[in-house]
Order: sequence, then C-alpha cells, then structure tokens
Amino acid sequence: MPTSPARLAAFQIVLRVEQEDAYPAELLHSSRYTRLASADHGLATELVMGVLRWRSLLDREIARQSSLSLTKLDPEVLTSLRLAAYQIMFLDRVPARAAIHESVELVKQARKRSAVPFTNAVLRKLPGPKGSAISAIAASKTSLQLATRSAHPEWLVERWVGEFGFDRVVKICSYDQQIPETEIRISDPADEEQLKKEKIQLVPGRLLSSARRVIAGNLTETAASRARRIAIQDEASQVVALLVGPGSKILDCCAAPGGKTRVLAEQNPSATVIAAELHPHRAHLLRKLVSAANVQVLAADARALPLTELFDRVLVDVPCSGTGTLARNPEIKWRLKAEDLVDLSTRQLSILRSAMQRVAPRGRLVYATCSLEPEENQAVVESALASDSSFRLLNCLAHLEQLRARGVLVWEDLGSLTSGPYLRTIPGVHPCDGFFAAILEKS
Repeated sequence: MPTSPARLAAFQIVLRVEQEDAYPAELLHSSRYTRLASADHGLATELVMGVLRWRSLLDREIARQSSLSLTKLDPEVLTSLRLAAYQIMFLDRVPARAAIHESVELVKQARKRSAVPFTNAVLRKLPGPKGSAISAIAASKTSLQLATRSAHPEWLVERWVGEFGFDRVVKICSYDQQIPETEIRISDPADEEQLKKEKIQLVPGRLLSSARRVIAGNLTETAASRARRIAIQDEASQVVALLVGPGSKILDCCAAPGGKTRVLAEQNPSATVIAAELHPHRAHLLRKLVSAANVQVLAADARALPLTELFDRVLVDVPCSGTGTLARNPEIKWRLKAEDLVDLSTRQLSILRSAMQRVAPRGRLVYATCSLEPEENQAVVESALASDSSFRLLNCLAHLEQLRARGVLVWEDLGSLTSGPYLRTIPGVHPCDGFFAAILEKS
C-alpha cells in the first residue's frame, strides 16, 4: 500500500528542515506541495508544524522506548518515528495503527529496511494522548518543568523568565505551542465582500480595525489571494508598519517578504517608497507581492545602500532571531544558540547606523524586530543613540494613542503594548507575535 501523499510530503519536509536548515513554511507553500489536495496539504501542515513544535517532547518519549540512542539513528528513521509519535500522542482522530503502518512504510521507502523491526517495536510502545498538553504547561512550577512540558530549550526559557517573569513566560510558551490564528489586512471593503462570497469566514482583528481573522475557509484559493490583493500578516507586524506614519519619501531597509512595505504604500499612496532587500530572489518575490506603482524595489545590502538621497520616513525591520514568532516558526527553537545573539546584534547595529545616515532632518526612523531578546532590541537602539547625538528617542505610546484616536487601533490597554518608550508585544499576553519597535527622530 503506497504512503499517503500528506505523510510523504511531511516526511520530506521535516527531513529537509533537519538536514538542510530549510524553512518549513516556505516548503509547504512551494509549488511542489501546493499541488496537494486541500485535505492532504492541511494534514501535511499539521504534521510538519506539530513535529517541530513538540520535537523535544517527542524525542524524550521515543528515547524512553528505544534500545538505541537517538543520536545513532539514521535521520530518515528518526523523522519517521517523530511523525508517528506526534500522531499517536497528539492526534486522537488518527488511528495509531495507521500512523505506525505509514511510518514503517516511510522507513522502507527510504531504503532503511533493516530498521523496520526497530521502528515498529518502538512505535507500538508509545502512549496515546494524555490530556491537554497546554494545561500541563500552565501547571508548570519551575523553569525546567516549563521547558520540558512546552518543548522549549531550557536556556531560552530561563533567559525569558529573567526578562519577563515566570507567569508571562508560561503564557509565551503556551502560545508558541498552539496553531496561531490567520490574520489579514483589509484595505478595500470590496475584497472583504468577495472573500465572504467565496465562503471565507472572517471576524474582526483584536488590535486593528483594518485586520481580520480567518476562522474558516481556504484563503489561498480565493481570487483576492491569487491576485495578491491580500496577504497573511500578523497584527503586531501591521502595527509596526503603521508606526512609520505619513511621509513623502519612505525607505524600507530590509523589506522582504513585503507585508510592511505593502502597508507603507497603502498608507502613503502619493509617496515614493524604496524597498531594499539583500537577496535578489527575495527582492523578486517582494516585487510580485507588492505591485503598488509607488514602490521601487532595490536589491541591496542595508549596511551599504547605493543611495544618496535622504528620506523623511525610514523603516528598519532587521533580520533577527525570530523568537517572537515561534508559534509560526517552531524550527527556530532548535537552531538558535545563545551565542548567535552576539552576531545578530552586531549586524543589527550596523544596519541601524547605516539607515540613520539616510534620515532627513526632522525625519523619523522606526527600528523593529520580531525578537524577544534585549540584545537585539533596546541594547541595539541604545548603542546607536550613544554614537549619534543628532537623534532622540520618541515615546511609542503617544503614537499608539494617535492611532487609536483615528480609529485604527482598537486595543484598549495601550500601556500593555509598551515597555518604557518602546513598543513591546508579547505572545500569549497579547494575541499576536512578539514584536519590538523604537521610534527615533533626527534633529
């Protein structure tokens, strides 16, 4: 009996994520896998993201039933074990025998037939669902217990506890382990009406009046999605773009994939928007996503922009660790090391200092990350300000209040969105990814 298309796709994707540091979200949306039937694509997505979210917990249970160290297993065998373990332990709608059978078949197809008896034996010992894993996370009492139950690296949980406090970190870890809501930005009411006609069920966003949450329906098959009139974008990401404010010449320094660029162009239709992106292939994809006539895409390094003009508004959404987006990108947990933060912050500071040279007098710059780590956030901003006295730090709260006064921002507790002068959203505390932003003004 052939392996189901969904499980074969999940096996291939997880294996590439582990062996090649590939990005699962990109693979799932690549042409190779979008051709899957809708139900198969949905199951493949569930399996890939489920395995990556719960990897350390799955490995611990597999190791408990295994006569071999997991480090001695071939990657293909370990991947098939993880896929079956996730189905057996977390998906009560999938019969255990089906999960076992198909994972054994995957081992055979990978030409690891000698591992078939071992795979079969381990999987038959695994326990079924034990109740709510999220409830178990909430009942954690120590950092170690929290890290273990929520399948997060202990070093990351410990540093978060020092930064946010234990209770908030419980909320962060719980949020990371659940499927995040699909959110879009609506700029044309006609698009919303068309989506409803195509059986897409929408409800209002929680932070922004222009945001909608998709609660049912396949967004990718709609006319608005195919025409790239709408795109999935977390609400906190939208807020960051809105903080940039009105301008006539706008620079987006690290623009791909283009969600914030789109907001800048829509909010400033008469402005010239320069969207810079380091990698040419990502710049090409950005151009396809953002078709606004007032956007010019530039493939260039933000640390050495080939520009001489000055801009009254600049967005510097730097490449970062992404620890505020683990619900959407769980593979980050298993790749990131504490020492990586030093290299990241050095690069981020270089990008920010370069961008500051492109700000016109009385112009403003928004520095942003989707990281929870202070080394990438306030530490970078403070270092940049210390070396350039022509800039001052503005208070984000005042700008959030302006957005609410205009009916753009609907979140009531604006103070909870800030930490000192900075924007600071926290997954689980807020219904969105974790973002940081600072507003700098040039004298």
